Amino acid sequence: MSSLAASLGISFQDHPLRKVFMKWQCHVRQMMMRDHEGRPSDAITPKVFLPGEAEEMGHIITLMNKSPGYSVTSEMKHMYAQTNDPAQRRDKALTFFSATFYQKAAEFSDILTATFPPASPGAQTLHRAKSVRLVFQAYGQTFDITCKVWKLAPHNPLYQATMAHNALFNPGLHPETIVLGFEPDWAASTSDPEVR
Repeated sequence: MSSLAASLGISFQDHPLRKVFMKWQCHVRQMMMRDHEGRPSDAITPKVFLPGEAEEMGHIITLMNKSPGYSVTSEMKHMYAQTNDPAQRRDKALTFFSATFYQKAAEFSDILTATFPPASPGAQTLHRAKSVRLVFQAYGQTFDITCKVWKLAPHNPLYQATMAHNALFNPGLHPETIVLGFEPDWAASTSDPEVR
């Protein structure tokens, strides 16, 4: 893994676990948008484990973003700019994300992102750790994913996509929100049931 992959929002790993996880994530996120009005479920809020720790640090809400070649950041910014009404923004976003957004897993970056308030001690701890385990458990499936942690700069495509997405659902999103990227090391990750 390189910082180049994170800076571009892409990964070059072609691993069976990656394909299964990405399809699963697209499926559970589409269900979340269609059936639960976008409310985060266990399937997208993994437990976070620091290196060498048996106790979880807590849960984070993760976001999947399209790879730069399939980016819809400009469309999300346009939806945001169309109205000042947070309820209308949310409704437009739910319609957009419930349609075909999650139907092609191959269009997504496997670098998950998460937002944190400015000066967040949790974000600092995760960034200093450099590597963490994200454990996703839902619908009889577990993915234990080892990830390199990146603090994304505002010019990073994944930073921009994350902020544009979250602004549609969170009218109080701070402009100096911290965005961390979690780049999986698929060879060091596992699933239960096991992917072959």
